[in-house]
Amino acid sequence: MPEENGTALNNLGASRFGDVPIEITISVGAARPLIRDLVEIDEDAVLPLDRTLEDPVELYVGDKLIALGQLEEIDGEGSGKLGVRITEVKSVDVEAPT
Repeated sequence: MPEENGTALNNLGASRFGDVPIEITISVGAARPLIRDLVEIDEDAVLPLDRTLEDPVELYVGDKLIALGQLEEIDGEGSGKLGVRITEVKSVDVEAPT
């Protein structure tokens, strides 16, 4: 994480809010089926996405893009689960509460 992003987050009072969980949404792509195809969809159907496996995924907090990453399978205790390796942290414009 670039220094200015970490500083901005620390200025928010990370020590006060450090134990508050947030939800990060990972966007892997979008599907754009026609309505006539969607109403006829069955189990085991595959919706093609607008991305490939090699394309980066986007990480959002709310509607704010915070980072890009690559999906990967977690080894060890969490084996079989997906994780995201962060490849780029976006600029986080944060105003400290007054």
